[in-house]
Amino acid sequence: MDEKFNKNEDQNRLKLSELRKRYARIRKGGGDKRIEKLHADGKMTARERIEYLLDNPEEAIEIGAFAGYNMYEEYGGCPSGGVVVKIGKVAGRLCVVVANDATVKAGAWFPITGKKNLRAQEIAIENRLPIIYLVDSAGVFLPMQDEIFPDKEHFGRIFRNNAVMSSLGIPQVAAVMGSCVAGGAYLPIMSDEALIVEKTGSIFLAGSYLVKAAIGETVDNETLGGATTHCEISGVTDYKAKDDKDALDRIRKVFDKMGSRDSAGFDRAEPKKPAEDPQTLHGVLPASRSEPYDMVEIIRRLTDGSEFEQYKEGFGKSLLCGYARIDGWAVGIVANQRKVTKTAKGEMRIGGVIYSDSADKATRFIANCNQKRIPLVFLQDVTGFMVGSKSEHGGIIKDGAKMVNAVSNSVVPKFTVIIGNSYGAGNYAMCGKAYDPRLIVSWPGAELAVMSGNSAAKVLLQIETAALKKKGETITPEKEKELFEKIKKRYDEQISPYYAAARLWTDAIIDPADTRHWISTGIEAANHAPIERDFNMGVLQV
Repeated sequence: MDEKFNKNEDQNRLKLSELRKRYARIRKGGGDKRIEKLHADGKMTARERIEYLLDNPEEAIEIGAFAGYNMYEEYGGCPSGGVVVKIGKVAGRLCVVVANDATVKAGAWFPITGKKNLRAQEIAIENRLPIIYLVDSAGVFLPMQDEIFPDKEHFGRIFRNNAVMSSLGIPQVAAVMGSCVAGGAYLPIMSDEALIVEKTGSIFLAGSYLVKAAIGETVDNETLGGATTHCEISGVTDYKAKDDKDALDRIRKVFDKMGSRDSAGFDRAEPKKPAEDPQTLHGVLPASRSEPYDMVEIIRRLTDGSEFEQYKEGFGKSLLCGYARIDGWAVGIVANQRKVTKTAKGEMRIGGVIYSDSADKATRFIANCNQKRIPLVFLQDVTGFMVGSKSEHGGIIKDGAKMVNAVSNSVVPKFTVIIGNSYGAGNYAMCGKAYDPRLIVSWPGAELAVMSGNSAAKVLLQIETAALKKKGETITPEKEKELFEKIKKRYDEQISPYYAAARLWTDAIIDPADTRHWISTGIEAANHAPIERDFNMGVLQV
């Protein structure tokens, strides 16, 4: 390996090491003391419950692990949004598992908790995957109730989705393993089957204190809404379990007897490993976001046999389009080429920028993949569309709009990997979060923003210095430099992959070497949902 490769590898592995350190802290939820208390109460943690339930926990993928990261610090934080979400297999069947983390504010719902639960349900609906709820929650976090309770994408949407999933025939199973109060009590009961654990599980619209205050009745929580009450008196729950493990074993028995449904029929051959080792991705990807590289070398480390059949290889070179297989699944890949290229006319093309001919090529390729029912994989390292009079006169807006239209109306499942930059309208054209990718993940060095921190800081500096000059202040070179660094620092924090993951703009930050597994699991999930409409781009100026 050359010196450049080694330097890249060192820097990228440092980023990966930092990712693992942060994730290790997040896995502890509310911390060791709260975990110990949960164990003392005879309960398992959310992660322990999921690991016990899944056939192969190490093969599962986790959605939104960094949700809530560095948010709500005034309330002590909300690691993983107070809920753990994984996609894995139970009794051989791929499903979504959602488990409240009672070590984080007793499993209370923060705004990001609601958003993460809705994302889990969205994945289940899109892919027709069964969903399992492991309920242990104190309900809405009251200090922030105005940000979680009344709006369309707030708490109530969960129950609306319960009803929609039931009508679609998507199995839902809930196990009440701790508190389940107020509006949250509807979630398990709107599921197809509900279990409750003796002594630790409880369901009620209002707890004993509120009942006393509201109607003057004195009653303990167990009598009010415990396992015996709901399994033998109210009939609200279907099964009574003696402890957490018994409840999880019962869920496995339920899943063991489920029938299968039609698949989407995506093509899969015998999987092959890449000829180029995926572990060497760390050395191929430059540590600097501004440094060019050949995206083909990244693709060769993701595809079976390192094979990539390019579409229109000599045309629109700033976007790579082509067919490949990932873990056996046939895919169409759309990727930003980051090296400097040259057209047939000898014109130089900047890496990571989308030009008119590139957008036109991608539009046609996306349409072809829809015609042939081939899932799409977008590999983002994009700084945006080309600007300037030549591009404007050439119709860059029109060609960009065609590409965005094709992405928007695509009926095959889409998967997005943010490898490096994800700036401006390039994020949209390359299937950013707003364009409904089934899964969207980033690598540890990714950046998501309207533009780079350096460019944004220059623009914001001009605005701020102009405002200060209007007030009569003198701006010295030293003062200007100080302002620039302050603005850039603030902006750089917002373009971090952790900032994006905290707000669920991405589903996860992953080790580049795990990309194949994420895409394969995503396509396996998507294969559960037959495509019900044809591809149609509608009315478009051409």
